[in-house]
Amino acid sequence: MVNAEETQRVCGLKKEDFQTTVNGKKTDLYILRNKEGNEVAITNYGGAIVAIMVPDRKGNLANIIQGHDNIQDVIDSPEPYLSTLIGRYGNRIAKGRFQLKGKVYSLPINNGPNSLHGGKNGFNTKIWDATQINEHAIVLKYTSPYGEEGFTGELDVWVAYTLTDNNELIIKYSAKTNKKTIINLTHHGFFSLAGLANPTPPIDDLECQINADFFLPIDETSIPTGEILKVAETPFDFRTPKPIGQDIDADHEQIRHGSGYDHCFVLNKKEEGELSFAARIREPKSGRTMEVYTTEPGVQVYTDNWADGYKGQHGATFPRRSAICFEAQHFPDSPNHPYFPSVILEPGREYTQKTIYKFGIQ
Repeated sequence: MVNAEETQRVCGLKKEDFQTTVNGKKTDLYILRNKEGNEVAITNYGGAIVAIMVPDRKGNLANIIQGHDNIQDVIDSPEPYLSTLIGRYGNRIAKGRFQLKGKVYSLPINNGPNSLHGGKNGFNTKIWDATQINEHAIVLKYTSPYGEEGFTGELDVWVAYTLTDNNELIIKYSAKTNKKTIINLTHHGFFSLAGLANPTPPIDDLECQINADFFLPIDETSIPTGEILKVAETPFDFRTPKPIGQDIDADHEQIRHGSGYDHCFVLNKKEEGELSFAARIREPKSGRTMEVYTTEPGVQVYTDNWADGYKGQHGATFPRRSAICFEAQHFPDSPNHPYFPSVILEPGREYTQKTIYKFGIQ
């Protein structure tokens, strides 16, 4: 028997398809709604967002974030970071090594010669304790034990997702440690503003603007070289809107290193930690728009360069470059670049971050 809540759910996802037990902890599906009738669907497995239902210019609702329609496919996804939370350290750490207070720490190597997104079993694989506050908001909590994936200190993490009546998805993060450690949290949403389909359309025509005068060049293993370069007169100049596809295959060393865009942009900030405009995209056919605001110093822009058409939700498929990611974060490999903004968290201090994805129509 289908209950009233199931019939009202526009994402077409069923709670029971997301309910199982992993390592003694229960997984589930949580739905956020606003007065516009839009929805965000989240599972506490990895904090994965499996649906964001927003309208196009004709009022047609579609899911604009890549995800799966059941918990087993989330767990077994060919893209392990598909629209999940990322930690303890988002992005790469060179050779999985960093120093803290004179001691060298070693992390699992899971991306070429480097450690990526917190190691082999990062926050994207954890069952978070979930509390739905109301129909607009949910809070996820996780305690990362001392030594998990090689990191020092026990880390208490708290993440809140809120869907406002202004069609903003607000993600707030907080963390505390009992021992000096490093931290770089983010959310790895794979956004497809055209809507999921079989196949999901490419992002080439997506108009993109990024509020950054500088970016971080990378070596052939995607580790920052340590330089901070101007975007001017490079394929990385998105200071005024241009189609993603315009320069994505440019004859440029950095494009080759990333197989497209997979780079951290240094956001223009008046002061450290201010909540400010980071990026905007517009999908010309549907008219859907998304703006990104964040307190973080950088945003990793990834153009889904390695997808191969694997299956997603409700028969959708996800070909190469059918999504774009804006991962608000501190810089990759920061522990090994002392002049990058610090990622060190001390006992008695609180890590905080606020990132907003605002959806609209033009």
